[in-house]
Amino acid sequence: MNNKRVLQPPARIGIIGGGQLGRMLTMAAKRMGYFVVILDPNVGSPAGQVADKQIAASFSDRQAIRRLAELTDVVTYEFEHIDADMLCEIESEGYAVYPSATTLRNIQDKYRQKTLLSNAGLPVPAFYRVKNREDLMQKLEDFGLPVMLKTCSGGYDGKGNFVIREKSDVEAAYNALKKNDLMLEKYIEFTKELSIIIARDFSGEIKYYPVVENIHKDNILRITKVPAYIDDVLEVKIKSIAQKILKTLNDVGVFCIEMFLDTRGDIYINEIAPRPHNSGHYTIEACVTSQFEQLIRIITGMPLGSTELLSPCVMVNILGNDTVCGRYTFEGIENVLAKEKVYLHLYGKSSTANMRKLGHITVLDDCVKKAEEKALQVLENIKIKPL
Repeated sequence: MNNKRVLQPPARIGIIGGGQLGRMLTMAAKRMGYFVVILDPNVGSPAGQVADKQIAASFSDRQAIRRLAELTDVVTYEFEHIDADMLCEIESEGYAVYPSATTLRNIQDKYRQKTLLSNAGLPVPAFYRVKNREDLMQKLEDFGLPVMLKTCSGGYDGKGNFVIREKSDVEAAYNALKKNDLMLEKYIEFTKELSIIIARDFSGEIKYYPVVENIHKDNILRITKVPAYIDDVLEVKIKSIAQKILKTLNDVGVFCIEMFLDTRGDIYINEIAPRPHNSGHYTIEACVTSQFEQLIRIITGMPLGSTELLSPCVMVNILGNDTVCGRYTFEGIENVLAKEKVYLHLYGKSSTANMRKLGHITVLDDCVKKAEEKALQVLENIKIKPL
């Protein structure tokens, strides 16, 4: 795949999605001198606040997506829930979309994604398509418990997933998700949740970011520890799996590969994100080249940047709570900014809700343990207040 076309600044970059990932991607692009157009239905979206132009339209608005392509030299996206058929259509007309619409289609359907990876001989949990309630009951007999019932598309941050631990959970799980295409997946008893950000350019060159450990609570990422505490053999294995995934996808861009390490030391692929990822936010301060700059480099045909880790670090998310809903402000930011090697990112979202990602903090230190202690301490200093 060598469709390299160097886009010099101030070439125009289109981004579908105006959330925090789009915001940080825009900020990287603006620093490099590019003109950025965002497509997002929310006027004044986090990315729209810092971009040159925002098209306020639904992600399913085909005319708006076409307009974005017409206004820009290259299009990328910050999340997967987009009309892949529309992107295929504009690609066929000569517009540049990276990663490709084919990759998006393969990844946004989890059953298709797992089938692609399984056929390539990659380690994924056992999985089956579920046709109906009776089919689910039959497959439970084959699988045993616990198992994970998933929607094939549309889920994120735990939405669209249901762990069936007892037979008594089946009815609730099926009723909660039955309006969607469903798949059943073997539940992995993991000791660590790991991920790696990996980048591939038009020449096929690959760069790996460090393997990180992620801590989730209620299916929301809370803490990313960098680097993960794993041995060299496991790190090599993870990088080998990541390389094989990109060879299978045969595409360019920045990809996050989430994995489980089980109790026997085996690795299983959980999901792939064809974009920058929450678990890669630390790269802004802790790596030579952030995941966001890396994607801008790739889609504009520039050389890949170094992924060297400059310091051990920890990233923590700032999440909304169940006591403040709607417009908000903060208290205690001055206590965060008083600390050295503590980097605060607020996303500029107009309203808060329980568990909504409002920002993140990255802390650099001599070791991961010290960074984690400081990160959790400063996070406690931030209070969300109604405005």
